[in-house]
Amino acid sequence: MTHDAAMQDFKPNQPLAQVHQALGAIDSGAITPPTPAAALAWAQALGLARLDAQVLLLHALGHPASDRAWLLAHDRDPLPAARLAHFAALCRRRAAGEPVAYLTGVKEFYGLPLAIDARVLDPRPDTEVLVDWALEVLAGRAAPRVLDLGTGSGAIALALQHQRPDAQVLAVDASADALAVAQANARRLALPVQFMQSDWLEGVRGSFDLIVANPPYIAADDPHLPTLRHEPSQALVSGAQGLDDLRRIVADAPRHLAPGGWLLLEHGWDQARAVRQLLHAQGLVQVQSKCDLGGHERCSGGRLPP
Repeated sequence: MTHDAAMQDFKPNQPLAQVHQALGAIDSGAITPPTPAAALAWAQALGLARLDAQVLLLHALGHPASDRAWLLAHDRDPLPAARLAHFAALCRRRAAGEPVAYLTGVKEFYGLPLAIDARVLDPRPDTEVLVDWALEVLAGRAAPRVLDLGTGSGAIALALQHQRPDAQVLAVDASADALAVAQANARRLALPVQFMQSDWLEGVRGSFDLIVANPPYIAADDPHLPTLRHEPSQALVSGAQGLDDLRRIVADAPRHLAPGGWLLLEHGWDQARAVRQLLHAQGLVQVQSKCDLGGHERCSGGRLPP
């Protein structure tokens, strides 16, 4: 049997017992192992995006996600049964909605490889827009003091510390589990971010040149929530309109801003006007919004008057 034909014993909706039987036949030599090309085709038939399938196959084979050229160079090589079994299990979990970052245990954010698991949200590429804006408002400020609220994996705080080694960055989160993930990332990356367990600004002392936050902002009845069921709900949902945490942060943040300091917030694609109104109501100036990679107003911020 040819390599690609062998994958016919590996059907997308096949019961797991039959999958294991097919793997046993591969392992025993009764059928020829499938190739990476065939395995990727099977994963796409299961409903996976091609990039997700490539990342999972590379992970199962012990290669970094950036090594997609390896798949092209070895697309006709036979796959060991044990690696194929691992890949098949990962694909089925991904098809059930688990984020790729949870399956591989790593996600790159702003060029930094972060360890990620189900204790924290999977960092999204659109949040890099918030980091870009933060770096823009910090330009020209020597040794700025930065506060990251709801740090999760530490993605924003670590990206800012990496880009601005002179900054004093404090990252807070109400979740001890999330802080454990963020602190482990900081140690591994050798970045001197300070961490504190806090319910938003409660217990935070001092003033900051920048307060940045990517808080929960999904409405409790949002129909898309089931697709996010693998991620921690407390990091996603914020009241009936998705604005509860944003209101609280905007109300409390100005007293923690240094004169001329900025408050920058990520929010939902349809919440920009509401967040700008909150910022104006607190007396912030230069209130504006920035678009995400899809062209939606996804971040809003304002400045405390000098």
